[in-house]
Order: sequence, then structure tokens, then C-alpha cells
Amino acid sequence: MVNYQEIYKNKLISIEEAVKLIKSDTDVVVAQCASEPQGCMSKFHLVKDKVHNVKVFSVLTLKPYDFYMKPEMKGHFELCSWFHAPGSRQAIKEGAGTVTYVPNMLHRAATDRLKVRNPHLFFGTCTPPDDKGFVSLSLGITYEKEFIEAADIVVLEVNDQLPRTFGDTHLNVQDVDYFVEFSQKPPSLPSPNPDEIALKIGNNIAQLVEDGSTIQLGIGDIPNAAALSLRDKKDLGVHTEMMVDSMMELYNMGVITNKKKAFYKDKFVCTFAMGSEKLYEWLDNNPAVEFLRGKYVNDPCIIRKNSKMVSINTCIMVDFSGQVASESIGINQYSGTGGQTDTAVGAIEGFDGKGKSIIACRSTARDGKISTIVPTLPEGTAVTLHRSNTDYIVTEHGIARLTGLTIKERALALIDIAHPDFREELKEKAQHMGYL
Repeated sequence: MVNYQEIYKNKLISIEEAVKLIKSDTDVVVAQCASEPQGCMSKFHLVKDKVHNVKVFSVLTLKPYDFYMKPEMKGHFELCSWFHAPGSRQAIKEGAGTVTYVPNMLHRAATDRLKVRNPHLFFGTCTPPDDKGFVSLSLGITYEKEFIEAADIVVLEVNDQLPRTFGDTHLNVQDVDYFVEFSQKPPSLPSPNPDEIALKIGNNIAQLVEDGSTIQLGIGDIPNAAALSLRDKKDLGVHTEMMVDSMMELYNMGVITNKKKAFYKDKFVCTFAMGSEKLYEWLDNNPAVEFLRGKYVNDPCIIRKNSKMVSINTCIMVDFSGQVASESIGINQYSGTGGQTDTAVGAIEGFDGKGKSIIACRSTARDGKISTIVPTLPEGTAVTLHRSNTDYIVTEHGIARLTGLTIKERALALIDIAHPDFREELKEKAQHMGYL
């Protein structure tokens, strides 16, 4: 009989020993969001004087770690972010020279980087091993499994407070090089508290969601408001990259049943989760939730297999032609592409012809000083969703469906849902551009 506990104990090292495995001129990949190995990442900076040109790949880095926040780390460490968070934005703003962005579609984030080179090190998190020698990667396998399989060395941070989840999350201790132990509550988020504008947007979104739809929801006040507005719907299903509190709440209300899904019937399908401690408790040993790899869950060809698929995402601004900007303002990268294009394209190409992509935004920004409906995007702005893939745009002032419309028709439809304070100005600019 294989003694898995003995194998596990023999692979246990300290966090300080783990970070000493970092070598110069290599890639280090860390697990994302609530799976972030915070014990190890908080110590990366300790090896600064022994390494140079180390690229650390991450998504939504949750803490302002020293290895990329301190200017003296330049030349030693560089955070290569697939999706910026407050810390990486701050480091860029302060000119630390330690952060860069990696353009990507979420479902190809891992495979695209592996075409460049394999990582030397992978750091992730997991539950303690069970009696069969398996750990659970718990709250996320968006890209984690691909890099675990490709890395020279795999280090997992064992957290006894992580939930054990189902799907493709399990890994045997024999397939891991080293373990470190670090117990903490998983990183959590407070439940958003949507304001009046977000609730109006949510009500408009709810008009587009039919009973029996399969939904994808992001996180934030608008998606949360949309969820609140779905309380009277029946037999909704979920196929989403991110599992959030509102989905659990709708399930507990009997709104989400997953019974009408054409694909993975009776199951939630996701690739990672982040939310409250209550959500993590609900996910623990919950067979109704399948965590699957991001390259599968977010593949538009997979998403299109869902019945009445509805993708609900948010944006920063949209121009008259329907170009959606969700990640940058001019050359300033704010967040990332994430799975917006993946889910939008998959939804509108749904096999049953009933799929919908919804992009929601407030009609104004900066305390009402500027319109989010604009004639053209600011110079240098990244286009997150190509105008040919833009379906529904929703603000608190209404719904505009752009699919199949001419540029002139799109401009008119978008002006109709812009804030009333800006409509005349927008009409004048549309006329000047020859759209009207």
C-alpha cells in the first residue's frame, strides 16, 4: 500500500525554502484570485539580491506585494498581469517599472504563454491531501492545471481552510514537487450593494433573460443588481467563468435549478470562484458545482452548446460603431480582457439561435461629468469586444440591440440610451461625422 501521508510529509518545506527555488531569467506562474498563494508571494522579495529578470504571471493579484510594488525590485522581478488589480494599477501609476500587461483571451491565457516558454516554477494553493493522496485545487483551475503540467517545479501552498471542490480540481501528491503549509481564511469579497442606477440597469437586463436561460454573470454592483432582478425567473442554469454569491443565492431561492440546460444538465459549470465566506462554505463538497479548466469553460465553441445562453458583462465605454472598451482608457490599462470576448461570442453563436450577449454600463462616469456613450474611443484605447460581436448594450436609460444594424442605426440607438444631458451633444457629433 502506498503511504500517501508519508509522501506528503517528505515533500513539506518552509516558505522560505520554497521561494529560494526561484531562478534568474525564468517564468514563475502563480494561481489566481482566491487561489493566490499569499504566503509564498509575500516572501518573493526576499530573494531579490539573488535573482534578476524573473517574470511572475498572475491574474487579479489581490495584494500589493513587495516584489512588484517596490521600485528597487525593477530588474529583479516583473509582474506580468493578465488582468490588473488595484495594486498593479498603483505600481504602474507610481512608475515602479515592475508591472506589464499580457494581452489575452481568458480561454487561451495558458496555451498562448506556453507557446513562448514553459514556466520554471508554479505556485498554487490546495486543500490537505485525503486518504487517497489527492488534494483539491479548490477555488480555481482557470489556467492552473496547464501550468502545473508544464512547469519544471510545482509548489502548492496547503491551506486547511480551503473548500474541497469537484470537477477537474484534484491532483495527487505524487504529482507535486513540494508543499508548504499556510493556514488562512481564503481571500473573500464583500457582497456588492447596488445603488439606484445599478438596480435600474439590472431591471433592464432582466427583461432580456427568459425562463430556462443559461447565464454567465461577472462580479460587481451591476451583475449583482441583475441577479437581484432575476428573482422571478424560473429554471435558470449557469455556465460561467466566475462563480459568485448571487448565483448561490438564486439557487437557494429556487430560481437557478440547472434543470433546463442542454449541456451539463443539473450542474453549475465554472472555472473559478470568488466571493464571501458563505459562498466558500456552500462550495465545500458540493457535487452540484463542476470546476473545469478555463480553456474548456470559456471556449466559445463550448459556450455555444448551452441553451438560451445569456452572457452579462460590463464595460467602461462604447462608441457609435459599437466598439466596446472594457479594460483601458486610452493607453492606460485598467483591468484586462478577461473572458468578456469568450462569453459574448459563445453566447451570440448559441446552437439554438436564442443566445444573447449583454454589455452593461452606467450612462455617465466621473460623477456624471462625461458620457460613456462616445462618438469614438480615446486614442490608444483597447477594444475589448469587436463591434461585429456587439449584441445588446444596456444602460439605466434603456436597451439598444446593435446586431445587424448599420453604423447610422447604431449611433441613433446608442444615443437613445445615453444620459439625457448628453444626447443633443452626441447628436451634433454624429451629424458632424456624417452618421446622421
